[in-house]
Amino acid sequence: MNHPSELKYASTHEWVKIEGDLVITGISDHAQDALGDLVYVETPELGQQITAGQQTGVVESVKTASDIHAPISGEVVEVNSSLEDDPDFVNDDPYGKGWIYKIKPNNIADIEKLLSSSEYEAGL
Repeated sequence: MNHPSELKYASTHEWVKIEGDLVITGISDHAQDALGDLVYVETPELGQQITAGQQTGVVESVKTASDIHAPISGEVVEVNSSLEDDPDFVNDDPYGKGWIYKIKPNNIADIEKLLSSSEYEAGL
């Protein structure tokens, strides 16, 4: 499995990456692999205020569906609209083209509460 060390992870299988004053999030390589070929990604609404741990969307595969949870609290400021037509970006490139949404965090320091790649992998 590929879990880049520069990212932080939630125990619910989401990853985060800081980009300026925003946080990009998606689901981990482990999660997309366990789900199989994705056929649909539901993203949160733009402007939505989210709380860490809250369900913010759903990913559906040919096998099952799984909730996406907010890794940190904040406002959804961008969603990856390309996933509407190409949900397989999450399978092919979960940390690049397969990102799901961007958050303007209420407190950027909350990222420190998330897991390192080694801590995340140890919990798998």
